[in-house]
Amino acid sequence: MYAISDWREGDRISQVLLCRSKTVSLTKAGKSYYSLLLQDSSGSIDGKVWDLSSGIDHFEALQYIKVDGEVKRYQSSLQLNIQRIRLAREGEYDPADFVPTSPYPIEEMYDKLLAFVRSISHPQLRALLEAFFVNDADFAREFKAHSAAKSIHHSFSGGLLQHTLRVTELCDTYCKKYPLIKRDLLLTGALCHDIGKVRELSSFPANDYTDEGQLLGHIIIGIDMVREKIADIPNFPEVTKNELCHIILAHHGEFEFGSPKKPALLEALALHLADNTDAKIQLMSETLADAGATGWLGFQKFLDSNVRRTRTKE
Repeated sequence: MYAISDWREGDRISQVLLCRSKTVSLTKAGKSYYSLLLQDSSGSIDGKVWDLSSGIDHFEALQYIKVDGEVKRYQSSLQLNIQRIRLAREGEYDPADFVPTSPYPIEEMYDKLLAFVRSISHPQLRALLEAFFVNDADFAREFKAHSAAKSIHHSFSGGLLQHTLRVTELCDTYCKKYPLIKRDLLLTGALCHDIGKVRELSSFPANDYTDEGQLLGHIIIGIDMVREKIADIPNFPEVTKNELCHIILAHHGEFEFGSPKKPALLEALALHLADNTDAKIQLMSETLADAGATGWLGFQKFLDSNVRRTRTKE
């Protein structure tokens, strides 16, 4: 299979892909066309079907389809212009080839995460982390397989684990540089800050918002999950519970970014900065990787800037 990440402008494509989404739209002339999001394990690409008159069989989102088309460039991004589509037949594909996955070994990352859990000396905070990451097998399985987002950053299997580990590593570095930070509290917040995403987002191949996720969001869901576990831990200090919940509530930093609270604790500020750092660097890395070019890539909405690759040689 010719991976989407390797596609280049001018390539002719004839292969099976997962249709993540399908939208029927109208051109300025009033002609119907399909706008598709197509995916394999290496990434995704926008697909367009401009002519619906022939060669396009019926299909729906989240089905595997055989497509024939040509890779074009539109506003600095690659796009697949499709001439033919049919449903893929049994034996033509392996579903595992269409789930984007972290480039880092899942179990190795989880072992590193568990090492941080073991490093927590506060007995109740460590008991809370063990309740999630050691003793709850169903949660651990979901956490390892989940993405951290639908599409913005870390939107691949293992993305939630990868993001959580990177944020925790950054927070651990902050603790070494700034002694006023309470390490046990910050690292517990870092490890738990996105746990609500296992319920906010559905599993692959859909990787879409659940009804609970749409109505509540991962921050509120995560707070509920933390409070449920804390209720079963004897002698959990009330002040520690409230401070930990605040750190999780405030990790988006600003109201306009969906944060119910702004950081009022040093640890909350540190978690927000670490979370934002990893999200933005991952987003820019993915943007540059998808572009496959050395020139300016145009305005990127989520980075709020026109970006390009660094040209300085090592």
